[in-house]
Amino acid sequence: MPRTRGTPGRRARGLKAARLGPRDVLHVGSAGLRSRPVRVVLSALGIAIGIATMIAVVGISASSQAQLIRQLDALGTNMLVAQPGQGMFSGEKVKLPKDAVGMVGRIEGVEKAGATGDLDRTVRRSEKIPEGETGGIAVRAATEGLLDVLRGRTSAGTWLNAANGRYPSVVLGHVAAERLGITRPGQQVWVDDRYFTVVGILEPLPLSPEIERSALVGWEGAQELLGFDGHPTAVYERSTDASVRTVQKLLAPTIDPRNPQNVQVGDPSAALQAKAATEGAFSTLLLGLGGIALLVGGVGVANTMIISVLERRHEIGLRRSLGATKGQIRIQFVTESLMLSGLGGLAGVALGGAATGVYAYTGGLPWVVPPWAVAGGFGATLVIGTVAGLYPAVRASRLSPTLALQAA
Repeated sequence: MPRTRGTPGRRARGLKAARLGPRDVLHVGSAGLRSRPVRVVLSALGIAIGIATMIAVVGISASSQAQLIRQLDALGTNMLVAQPGQGMFSGEKVKLPKDAVGMVGRIEGVEKAGATGDLDRTVRRSEKIPEGETGGIAVRAATEGLLDVLRGRTSAGTWLNAANGRYPSVVLGHVAAERLGITRPGQQVWVDDRYFTVVGILEPLPLSPEIERSALVGWEGAQELLGFDGHPTAVYERSTDASVRTVQKLLAPTIDPRNPQNVQVGDPSAALQAKAATEGAFSTLLLGLGGIALLVGGVGVANTMIISVLERRHEIGLRRSLGATKGQIRIQFVTESLMLSGLGGLAGVALGGAATGVYAYTGGLPWVVPPWAVAGGFGATLVIGTVAGLYPAVRASRLSPTLALQAA
């Protein structure tokens, strides 16, 4: 007898499985997490450690690089230094002309110029200290315009000028002041065979470490009091950004037209620029370690999900017997794995950002965490969560409802 439209067999073939909405997927996916909070925390910890390591490494590197760039912006990359080289035939150190500063100042594009001259003298805290104990501090003559060229400032006192530069007065670099135990202007130091009054102490000069370790005497005072011959041993110039390379080519032939090869021209900012460009090169190894920790965390998530499937066979069999499809079971366990990895990823991002903040605060650096690092790190956790949950989800969907209920 043929079946009619209203017969039970026809209705059975017309039944459709209930669809799970996003809210339902989140509810069933989080059920396993809510029932086992300790296991969730331990499983997410591996993911969190991996992401925190990656975020912290990138953040610390970016913060250090930002600090270097900030220093370069403040100090400028448009300063060059000309120094005497070795004579081609004599092999002895040549002397720069006395009017080298004026000659450099006439080069097109040069904005400021200054100079220092080395003095064969020692500086000590008092005459009672042996002459050989110099503390690595050099005595140099300095022109009045030198501080402007260096973009330096005094942390205390004043700079050398026409009034104090001809008398026994001295300005100390901040390292020299520390080594001599000078804390304020007005104190005296022993230079050669007399006391000089400290009129100023300089702030740090990252581009000029030789100035930081020097006791600077006025140009005229050095000639009258210390026997300075007036030949500069270092000429500093500051040019416009657009003319730096041109000025660099013209410095040597301008200072010594006959023998330009006897003049060495250097760029003090080159070291900082190279350091800024390569900052993070050593972070590759740590990023690799963070990636390994992340993979280990993914393996932990996969292991947790497999155990969860074995422990919840009764639940899976019951849901299948009530009409849940294999696809819905797969979605449930993949969602659970994603949520587990996502929790670890969020915790890792927070920990990595906090670690970067602590490092930046203690080191006086700007706090920089690149957005791409956060997005990439969290995206990696989702990918790992998906991959880690695929096998347990497929295994759960293939469980026979009858066998799963019997095993329970």
